Amino acid sequence: MKTEVITIDNAQELDSFVEKHKNGHFMQSSLWGRVKDDWGWFGIICRGDSGEIRGTMSVLVRKISKLPYHMLYAPRGPVCDLHDKEVFDTLIYAAAREGKKYNAYALKIDKDADTGDGEYRKIVTDAGFKINPVTDAFKGFQCARVIRIDLEGKTEDEVFASFDSGHRRKVRVALKNNVEIEVCGSEKAGLFYDMMKETTERDGFELRSESYFAKILDTFGDRARLYTAYYTPEGGERTAIAGAIALVYGDKLWYFYGASRNIHRNVMPNYLLQWEMIKWAVENKCRIYDFRGVTRFDEDDGLYRFKMKFGAYKEEFMGEMELVLKPAAAKLVDKTQ
Repeated sequence: MKTEVITIDNAQELDSFVEKHKNGHFMQSSLWGRVKDDWGWFGIICRGDSGEIRGTMSVLVRKISKLPYHMLYAPRGPVCDLHDKEVFDTLIYAAAREGKKYNAYALKIDKDADTGDGEYRKIVTDAGFKINPVTDAFKGFQCARVIRIDLEGKTEDEVFASFDSGHRRKVRVALKNNVEIEVCGSEKAGLFYDMMKETTERDGFELRSESYFAKILDTFGDRARLYTAYYTPEGGERTAIAGAIALVYGDKLWYFYGASRNIHRNVMPNYLLQWEMIKWAVENKCRIYDFRGVTRFDEDDGLYRFKMKFGAYKEEFMGEMELVLKPAAAKLVDKTQ
């Protein structure tokens, strides 16, 4: 097999492969590299003997503050048959070799591979990766505990019928109260930021900048949508009360960010927002609707209950894995973090 290193400006072939592959992920596209433009980026393409692409890996590069080292990070990578050891090893070797240009001390990955996949676990550990334990909190780059809806081959009616009866009722409450959902783009990023700021103050989430939300929407174009819920109380003004960013890439839709104001929560805008995004996933023939992470699988956790009652299932991934390339440098980095 042969490998080639590509730049973000000639990544069309890599992106096409990632988008079509069952194990593809939007974070493995060059588009995500453009969103994360405060990091460096390079891509690896692995080809078979006849020139066909067997696997790819997109790698972000981050400089370690005050040290002459970089960290390599392939979010949700690589993209290949998870049980093809030859392709996996080839991609990892090529990334490590390219990392020498950056004086890279480690390569981190966090593929969305089920924790029970013993064959993949052996492949990564045989390659020298250490698998970090999964914790309850969002301490890694990506959460290992996710909630998903299986949409494969299902109609809108079938998906709606799979919701918990309480969730179906709350969607109808929003409709009865004439909650309106508008599909927007980056022109409403400021509005979404304001709602997100209120959400983070209430729930303690990390607050991203308005420009970050706008960048996601602009970079992914038609693949990304900002859904905004409006409500007009009797005798009052039409007001934006909730919003969500959704992203379609390949056969999956990710519910990326959600925000809601403290007012008018009784008209259930978040339930209607989810339903509208799920319908978009069905329209695009997505196989999976991904709610992304929860801190823990616990019925006492409100976010867990909210997501699961949309007819979803839970899945735990193996979590963050690290391949140390320069042991002495890695120890020094650990001391300074």
